[in-house]
Amino acid sequence: MGITTRTSSARSAALLAALLTVPALADPARAAAEAPLTREESRLESAVPQEILRRGGFDGEGAGFAAALARARTPRQAERLTADTGRRLWRHAVDRAQGRGTVRAGDLPRDDDRPLYWARLDLTRTLHRWQPPFPLSERRRADLLASLERTSRGQDSIGFPAGRGVKRVLVTGFDPFQLDDDIRRSNPSGASALALDGTTVNTPSGPARIEATVFPVRWDDFARGTVERTLLPHFRPGPRRADLFTTISQGRPGRFDVERTNGAWRGSGTDNEGLRRGPAPVPVRQHPQPQWTRTTLPYAVLTSTTTGPYPVHDNTSVTEVPAGSTTPVERPDGPTPGSAARAGGGGDYLSNEIAYRATLLRDVMRLRVPGGHLHTPVLRFADGNGPAGGRVTDPDFERNRRAIVAQVRSLIGVAAGTVHRP
Repeated sequence: MGITTRTSSARSAALLAALLTVPALADPARAAAEAPLTREESRLESAVPQEILRRGGFDGEGAGFAAALARARTPRQAERLTADTGRRLWRHAVDRAQGRGTVRAGDLPRDDDRPLYWARLDLTRTLHRWQPPFPLSERRRADLLASLERTSRGQDSIGFPAGRGVKRVLVTGFDPFQLDDDIRRSNPSGASALALDGTTVNTPSGPARIEATVFPVRWDDFARGTVERTLLPHFRPGPRRADLFTTISQGRPGRFDVERTNGAWRGSGTDNEGLRRGPAPVPVRQHPQPQWTRTTLPYAVLTSTTTGPYPVHDNTSVTEVPAGSTTPVERPDGPTPGSAARAGGGGDYLSNEIAYRATLLRDVMRLRVPGGHLHTPVLRFADGNGPAGGRVTDPDFERNRRAIVAQVRSLIGVAAGTVHRP
């Protein structure tokens, strides 16, 4: 059950009021001052990122941004330039993935999500190093960095049409991750977001417009409320409210999973910057915090319909600490009453956390629409193309990514087909 079945109307209203007054990105300035270059940015000079940028046609982004910043004479000019640069980068990546426009020099496939990831880091590194001809506080620089993050991820360009003529579907993906193990990695959820943003799929119950965005693989950004701030405008009542949403991430080899249950717990997995552990913080003042949220995606239809080469599973397993116990146990059929979360169906990493946050926001907003999390198969390189001196792409890698993205599109079409407008 969602939290709306366990709270009164008055309490739900109070929770919503608390959510709407969360401070913006609680002090990223301190991090910017203490760490001029981030751990992610420090990987940029490696051979693989440089090759991906060059072969994707994105290798001039940082230099171009630096030249434009050099012409900025006021903070306001820098703000406009930063936002415009981020939006242009996102739009170019989407156009490239969807076959629009001229492909810049480079031979990587259009649907590759990695050039966008590394180009964004080239821009943030440029902004970290920029010395303007006017006073710029660390707070102001942090605001510029936050703007660049939002705009280059498509988070501020979600533009649903109004009215009843089309269903509105919101999709989220992720950056590549686990790059210290293999810096060549791609993320099929991010590739899916680029391929689907702004597209329309036809369903038996009418057309569905898809809008997409990509999130960082960083615990701190989630703790600062980036998920809620991005989704909230599209979960509020109004003529452009989402009719269906799914967060997407990379999961297990050889299968899709519709994650039935999400847990309020962070494990010790390494994000793209460092380590975190403990309960998932949420920007609502709720006591006690709900331990579990549940999908409202049509999992029975998604798992029984042929949508592509990979099987689709209804994943009901969780790890919990049962009521009255201190020992975690695995539950194949979901949590028991009163238990504490230790892992949702999607584990205890950022994929579980984005699903938890999105579905908790759904419940707080009383959004009665299908919504939840979809895990894609793992995207792998061909046998023999290992990380030690391996190639940045190969035919198997490219074929598998195309197949995963195509099946994501098909699954979203099936899910959207279950939405019937009155």
